Amino acid sequence: MPKDKIKLNALQNKTLALMQELARHRETSIIDEESGDVVVTHMPHAHGDHVHVGEYVVSTKDITGFSNEAVWIALERKGLAKSHFPVAITLTKDGLNYDTGLLNAAKSDH
Repeated sequence: MPKDKIKLNALQNKTLALMQELARHRETSIIDEESGDVVVTHMPHAHGDHVHVGEYVVSTKDITGFSNEAVWIALERKGLAKSHFPVAITLTKDGLNYDTGLLNAAKSDH
């Protein structure tokens, strides 16, 4: 999906990027074989000042969208996700393929 077609604010974009990372791992997601969508079933919890999201370590301040229903609703309204707040979120094909331009940061080494 072209980035210029769907506008996300910074929090929505960051949250989608982190959810895309969670969708890559079977420990935190389930693939819907029929639709190709991925249900993110596990949101990580912070320990100290950081949280592990897939292969990344991010600051706890960067995961506020995980607990913000308005962010989930916005992603759903834009066709990138289906909200099951606060239990799970389904990323659609468009949501999985959306280029957030993020997550080129250092990966976890601990």
